[in-house]
Amino acid sequence: MLLSSLMLRRFCCFGAISTSPSIASSPPNPAIKKKQLIFLGSPQVSASVLDVLFNASSAPDSLFEVAAIVTQPPSGRDRGRKVMPSPVAQHALDKGFPSDLIFTPLRAGDEEFLFNLRALEPELCITAAYGNILPNKFLKIPSLGTVNIHPSLLPLYRGAAPVQRALQDGVKETGVSLAFTVRQLDAGPVIACERVQVDDQIKAPDLLDSLFARGSNLLIRELPSIFDGSARVQAQAQDDSKATLAPKITPEESWLSFDEEALVLHNKVRAFAGWPGTRARVVVFDDKTSQCNTLELKIITTRVYGGNNVPIDKIDEVIFTKGSLVFRCGRCTALEVLEVQLPGKKVINVAAFWNGLRGQKLKKL
Repeated sequence: MLLSSLMLRRFCCFGAISTSPSIASSPPNPAIKKKQLIFLGSPQVSASVLDVLFNASSAPDSLFEVAAIVTQPPSGRDRGRKVMPSPVAQHALDKGFPSDLIFTPLRAGDEEFLFNLRALEPELCITAAYGNILPNKFLKIPSLGTVNIHPSLLPLYRGAAPVQRALQDGVKETGVSLAFTVRQLDAGPVIACERVQVDDQIKAPDLLDSLFARGSNLLIRELPSIFDGSARVQAQAQDDSKATLAPKITPEESWLSFDEEALVLHNKVRAFAGWPGTRARVVVFDDKTSQCNTLELKIITTRVYGGNNVPIDKIDEVIFTKGSLVFRCGRCTALEVLEVQLPGKKVINVAAFWNGLRGQKLKKL
């Protein structure tokens, strides 16, 4: 039944998509036979790429149309764990994209999904943070191949968390790559890339947004060469000997150890911002009553202490000075913490947190 619906839509009413007022504002040029493009993505950064594709496909001289969308299945999100569509699916629905052309397979190798995808006869697939491994039987379907927007300068940081791992390593330069997808992880020939300088205070979510925005523009610029086949000929093979990996982040990595240098901790806070965040345990103690208890803090914003001398006499004591909490770290360095979050509470600056201690003091655990 789904196949029949897809075929009917493909041959009789694809115009209903491209003429929807929320997706297109210009009438299509009947002289142009548009390429059928499938988009694969899931999180919010992917939705921004999809929006760029929608806008580009609506131009009178557009070479393509978005024939279908593939995304992760609905899942429990937010505090109530309400089952909701992925950000990409929700964005597409909000734009008036037909729901029967939004596929949510558990695996990209599911036979029913692949059967329906073949019926669309796509020329090109575009992936942007889809979050699912693409098997060979998927990669063989689009006649022009599959192209991925990857937020790193390949072959550096291949894998699930390239932005986070790059920030964790304290890189001064990163970028975004447009590459053909092959079975080996992020190892396909590179069509084009764009370099980006990294500010030492930028956090992962902001850098991720910036790189995918640049990647979207790079994709639109290169689509004509991808469609005419010249991109395939000119794409540069990656040097596998220079490859580095960016494995998926785990919640267990979120803990901070103040035995490490301040710069290492600062980079980790930037890298893990958003999810899973970074956490530290501190001891709150009262000199008058000798009472103490352990407190878990989520560390939101930091900077490396820039003074010549670490302003802490007692190694384990945390002090409040000039609007920051100062933690002594490894190799006689110090980390300034500017914003924190208590469990179940909102993010606050450390001045508000310090006032809430009502004269109690802090120690590293």
